[in-house]
Amino acid sequence: MEKFVIAIARAFGSKGKAIGIALGDAFRIPCYDNQILDMASEQSGINESAFYKANERLRYASFRRFLTPTPHDYIASPSTRKFTSDDNLYNIEAQIIRELAANESCIIMGKAADVVLADRPGLVSVFITAPDDYCINEISLRMKVDEMEARKMVRKTNRYRRQYYEYYSHGQKWDDPTNYDLCINTAKTGKDAAVSLIHDYTVKKISALP
Repeated sequence: MEKFVIAIARAFGSKGKAIGIALGDAFRIPCYDNQILDMASEQSGINESAFYKANERLRYASFRRFLTPTPHDYIASPSTRKFTSDDNLYNIEAQIIRELAANESCIIMGKAADVVLADRPGLVSVFITAPDDYCINEISLRMKVDEMEARKMVRKTNRYRRQYYEYYSHGQKWDDPTNYDLCINTAKTGKDAAVSLIHDYTVKKISALP
């Protein structure tokens, strides 16, 4: 089978990360999440804490929403102040995502990877979501916090992810189903069925490529 990338965008608490890991096991390919931040730090020489602080969030969203991000293939010079800007940190990550996609089949969690790889025929883009109550309960159990705190975490994280995706995609809606190959409600399917759906669709799509 040709090389492929499954790019997974996910609502917080929808079990998207667990599904990505399970897909990696099923296909025997790597699942990348924060490893991309570590690679970006190593490649650029910028402290990894900068990438983690900017990971899937816009730190100045109230101002940045009126701006246009720099092209994903533009990397600022280390001698300029823009070298450690959020846009440049993202562009370094985008470069790594493209390099991974060119060299191996893999799964990439978040980071608007479907936008970065939009021109690749071997891309399978997936949005994983679930109703708020389901996600809040999942986060409450996983993070061992009460319902009120879990609700705040879900809303805050999803707001970050939505702003980040819409900024770097030049206005595409993070939760618009027309942006993706598959949209899955894990409250309906559960984790295992979601993994099977994505697995089977990926095999069929990639096998049909010329």
